[in-house]
Amino acid sequence: MRQIILDTETTGLYVDQGHRIIEIGCVEMVNRKLTGNHYHTYINPERDIEAGALAVHNITAEFLLDKPIFSRVADQLMEFIGNAELIIHNAPFDVGFINYELAALKKSWQPLMHYCRVVDTLVLARQLHVGQRNSLDALCKRYSIDNSHREHHGALLDAHLLARVFLAMTGGQATLFGAQEAQEDKAKQNNNTAAVKIREYNLTVLKANAEELDAHTIRLKQLAEKGACLWLQEMSEA
Repeated sequence: MRQIILDTETTGLYVDQGHRIIEIGCVEMVNRKLTGNHYHTYINPERDIEAGALAVHNITAEFLLDKPIFSRVADQLMEFIGNAELIIHNAPFDVGFINYELAALKKSWQPLMHYCRVVDTLVLARQLHVGQRNSLDALCKRYSIDNSHREHHGALLDAHLLARVFLAMTGGQATLFGAQEAQEDKAKQNNNTAAVKIREYNLTVLKANAEELDAHTIRLKQLAEKGACLWLQEMSEA
């Protein structure tokens, strides 16, 4: 199975307000192993970038001035992801932006779902971790994936992190690294386990005296008058 883990960065949150894609990052995985093939590009959106978005990815409009517009990269992107299963975190966001960009071209592109099957890892995470935070950062922390180098969002970096998260959520990470690295991870885990000290306790057991037992029985009988008392039944059956 060929899967593509995909992420984008944009000028803002709302595609219906004319925001555009400024970065696309994709990594290829075949049979649950990263192949080393990837697709990455920055894109000139030909518009400004909102301050909130800039704070997230730190990609400036000045940096993007000499980058290609989307129409120049569309064919290469679609060739890379075509006929693959796309793994995307919060897929409606990225898919919505890509569909918007494709629809704006003169070429008669169909919506992305016409070419690829899409798996939304946010939906998967919410099913596995009900009521918990399921952002990419939260999932990295939950699955012990190092993202300390992620000072800002970046499409290619986030795609690599999401690949590790996806493998962890769907059956473990060993197939991501190969046998040698899997053994190293296992050795580290064993070392961490060995480093944990088992705390032993010397507990003193205090048994109830005859007076306390009588008081307990009386209380159970009072409860039984209001309804069935399982403790009293167990005492009588013992």
